Amino acid sequence: MGLNPKIEAFLQEVNAKPITLDSVSPEQFRNQARMQADGPKQEVAKVEDRVIDLDERTLPIRVYRSANEVQPALVFYHGGGWVVGSIESHDNTCREIANLADCTVISVDYRLAPEHKFPAAVEDAYDSFQWIADHADQLGIEQSRIAVGGDSAGGNLATVVCLLAEEKSSHKPVFQLLLYPSTGYIGEEPASMRENAEGYLLSRKLMNWFRTHYYNTESDRENPLAAPIHSELLHTLPPAAILTAQYDPLRDEAQTYAAKLKQAGVDVFSKNYAGLIHGFAGFTAHVEEAQQAVAEGAAVLKETLHK
Repeated sequence: MGLNPKIEAFLQEVNAKPITLDSVSPEQFRNQARMQADGPKQEVAKVEDRVIDLDERTLPIRVYRSANEVQPALVFYHGGGWVVGSIESHDNTCREIANLADCTVISVDYRLAPEHKFPAAVEDAYDSFQWIADHADQLGIEQSRIAVGGDSAGGNLATVVCLLAEEKSSHKPVFQLLLYPSTGYIGEEPASMRENAEGYLLSRKLMNWFRTHYYNTESDRENPLAAPIHSELLHTLPPAAILTAQYDPLRDEAQTYAAKLKQAGVDVFSKNYAGLIHGFAGFTAHVEEAQQAVAEGAAVLKETLHK
């Protein structure tokens, strides 16, 4: 299937003004990058910004409630290659998931690289999840029904939180919603990284740029907390929904990760969406197929949280 026409029009606009990675700084990239299409914000019952106290640091979070009552929750980590992105960049995605899954979504503004390299984002993701679970009553959420989720690098952090929770025997997520996650790969570079190397928002060169800024050394590429496909604890992970896109360099590694989870006995809903690109959750206001994809993943989340 060919590229979705509305996404193609967006890409033509973005590609007409390319960012030169060889000379741009992370700060400049953050100011220039377009991660999502512009669109109206969905209304939710309540939005609250808070700051949480962790060991020797504080982190902003944003709480989206779809109803003014105690609810199950999704702790969400935004994408952006661990280098860009924020609570603001994924505001509407969180609103949408809260409404679709009938839950509270808590978005975490973790520290970014290269100012804070691996494993700073992992520590923030895990510690914030534990803080949220410990303060469930205060947040008006059900401690026994907290999932994790995220897109791209955020999907990476979400599944790594599950691995760490198993390692540390701490509060464990009940589900993981992974939108086109970065999971790492074993052996040769996946075919989708070559097939979709340029022109589809996330490029092969950009992904390498992100990893260069996030990792400390090349050996981090095989660290399970950076590339969870290398973990020996996959059989312990909670059920998952893993959504991928046809024109995404990360398509194959995420699909391989889904297959490995299934082989390990994990209940996984996985689907590849034709005509879409990496980042399609940011196009739901304009692209019906993107909205349908996010709705499908949120429906699986809702089913788990409301059992």
